[in-house]
Amino acid sequence: PPAPVSLGRTVCYVVLAVLFNEEGAVLLVQEAKPECRGRWYLPAGRMEPGEGVVEALRREVKEESGLECEPITLLALEERGPAWIRFAFLAHPVGGTLKTLEEADAESLQATWWSGDPRELPLRSLDILPVLDLATRYRQSPPHPPTLPRELPCAPLCLRLLLPFTNAAGDLWVLLGTAGTPHLPVVTCGTSPPELRGGLCLPVLWLLRDCLPWDTQPWVLGLLGLQHCAGGPGGADGICFNVALSTPLSTHGDAPPELRDSALRWWHVEEEGLRGRILQRLQATVPI
Repeated sequence: PPAPVSLGRTVCYVVLAVLFNEEGAVLLVQEAKPECRGRWYLPAGRMEPGEGVVEALRREVKEESGLECEPITLLALEERGPAWIRFAFLAHPVGGTLKTLEEADAESLQATWWSGDPRELPLRSLDILPVLDLATRYRQSPPHPPTLPRELPCAPLCLRLLLPFTNAAGDLWVLLGTAGTPHLPVVTCGTSPPELRGGLCLPVLWLLRDCLPWDTQPWVLGLLGLQHCAGGPGGADGICFNVALSTPLSTHGDAPPELRDSALRWWHVEEEGLRGRILQRLQATVPI
């Protein structure tokens, strides 16, 4: 296993929040940083060592907008390799007052509820527009269950995989690890330059390349959940992402292919209720 990851040293976690008021206006803050001063953006900022994901979200929203908030769900996980990961949340206000120009500080100049097209304002970056679209769609018809971090410790940055195989008849198999109690496979993310450039998908691709006789490029990740605990073992800031993999497996036959790795096996899901829940959940993931 790789060494435990540490905020500010090997990884950078960023939180970003989308909040709407009762009239459907979105919360925007005016930047105070010299490189983007006067431009508008969603409340966002880096997590600090010893801080949980939700704790960082509350702090950033309070510092930049003056409002207190509670998260509703994770909207998207954005990543530029294991060294930069951003958690975009939908949240709702629960108190506080909007920051005014008279209260401007190093965190922001002011905050406002904006009911028009955000592109009418000078934005710090257009990268918030897809997140705003996700938030609007979630409010209208949630595409996945509310997803929030679970407070469970994890030293490295890793992914726990729900890898299904389905055939034309609707049978379902799930890939399991066989060491000890059968479990979902876990892969860890390294922090070397090639691994950082490869993103979160790289360790998954390595696993699939080594154990399956298929071209693994079309595989897509979707987030089912995540676990993180501030000040984990040895002060580590690791996160375990529970992810589902999606691919047109039925094109490969009626039964799962033989595995090249004896540490893995296919488990045939025969219980109808569990099978239905797994198949349904595979269609309702947080986008990565």
